[in-house]
Amino acid sequence: MQLYTKILIGMLVGTVLGFLVGPNSALLEPTAVSLRGDVPIRQSADAEAAVVFWSAVAERASIVRIDDEWAEIEARLSSKDLLALRRDGVDAAESLQSGALVRGWVRTEHPGAQPYSRFGQRLVEWTEWLGRLFLALIKMVVVPLVFFSLTVGVASLGDVRRLGRLGGRTMLLFTTTTVLSLTIGVTLANLVEPGHFLSEEDRAGLLASYEGEADVTVGRAADSASFVDQVLAIVPDNPVASLASGDMLQIIFFAVLFGVALTFLDRERSGPLVDLLDTANEAVVMLVHIAMKLAPVGVAALLFKVVGTTGLTVLMALLAYAGVVLLGLGLHAALVYGSIVHFGGRFSFLNFLKGIRPALLLAFSTSSSSATLPVSKESVEDNLNVSNEVSSFVLPLGATVNMDGTALYQGVAAIFIAQIYAFDLSIAQQLTVITSATLASVGAAGVPGAGLVTLAMVLTTIGVPSEGLALILGVDRLLDMFRTATNVVGDCSATVFMARLEGNDLKYRPGEP
Repeated sequence: MQLYTKILIGMLVGTVLGFLVGPNSALLEPTAVSLRGDVPIRQSADAEAAVVFWSAVAERASIVRIDDEWAEIEARLSSKDLLALRRDGVDAAESLQSGALVRGWVRTEHPGAQPYSRFGQRLVEWTEWLGRLFLALIKMVVVPLVFFSLTVGVASLGDVRRLGRLGGRTMLLFTTTTVLSLTIGVTLANLVEPGHFLSEEDRAGLLASYEGEADVTVGRAADSASFVDQVLAIVPDNPVASLASGDMLQIIFFAVLFGVALTFLDRERSGPLVDLLDTANEAVVMLVHIAMKLAPVGVAALLFKVVGTTGLTVLMALLAYAGVVLLGLGLHAALVYGSIVHFGGRFSFLNFLKGIRPALLLAFSTSSSSATLPVSKESVEDNLNVSNEVSSFVLPLGATVNMDGTALYQGVAAIFIAQIYAFDLSIAQQLTVITSATLASVGAAGVPGAGLVTLAMVLTTIGVPSEGLALILGVDRLLDMFRTATNVVGDCSATVFMARLEGNDLKYRPGEP
């Protein structure tokens, strides 16, 4: 059985189990409640006074019974809970002992109260480590693979002028496709106006449910460096430290310069080192093969958590917004990437998609273009006959700076949030969205959720409240899967185009794993 088939089966199994036995499954009785934000907890269903000591145990609340719109919940106080409450000056904590059972009532219709199945949550906790282990194994090889393959690829080019030509063409293509993706997204958002589909009740509920997570994201965006600082930070103070910390832009910069330096040396002197690096690169690729043995199980565990913990109510409320994003991603992939592969690479787009199936499925399930990089590289080389020199340069660069799916999502999300807040964005402000999202997407890390941080900066640029991020957090994880897959298709299509320009004999090899 081929690798992409195994991954597809793992995705299907994880999705089905998430709907059937996930924490938010409609088939399981809710036995616990998660309290987000400022949810009032009463001493009884008809009391007005809040139970003050619930702040310490809100996330561990179990449902005793549900009476109409009220749920009776309980939890046991630990010694740490009591210490925290006494530190905060809560008088009621003085009369309680460790292990005391506390009870209260919460209104189930409150948007911050999310009932869930404790059994489903335990299943997620028991299986989540498999997905995390798989991601850790893949990410373990990303840094050495990028450094070794990129250094060997640049050193093998021989002529520095060829490197400059390849680099210039690649960056021009990446910039062009990013602007096109944003243009498609902004146009669709203006035509469909998804913000007008969300009621005031749904808006209030989403803000209450995800306000805390939005604050964290806004804080991360506030601490991010300026664009000039990001450009200067590409040059590493200590290349070894960059390799240790996994700073991809600095690793790429150093690997390219190191490869260029090797081209200036006589072949007799540089040859042994290049051969050594090439051997190390092949060893890292073998590690990728070993890690991919866990792919079907790891993918199933990751999707089980995503599907099992995503509430259907939020998905329905944001269906119009999610639909615009997915439509935009589909149009961009079919029109822009399809044209690049068909006209630029002179290659069948259908065969192209077949060739990168393993990378595409892995990108969808992990939401990480960086984690997908080893599989993307192997797919284009083995299945599409792209040379190692081209793939070793274009793919690592694309996984770092080419984020078309993320850029399109940011454009749609910015206008969606502006529409919710009744902000009438002018043409100039929408052009600002395109410009700022283009620049922000370059600095977005190839990891799950990185687009939210850059989106916060885009919203600030046009004066839209950053707290509006809470409106889209409910579906962000699912949309992240689609936009990451789009990013990987973009990286691979650029690689095919550049390979054709460099004279590679592209051909589809069916039956390759």
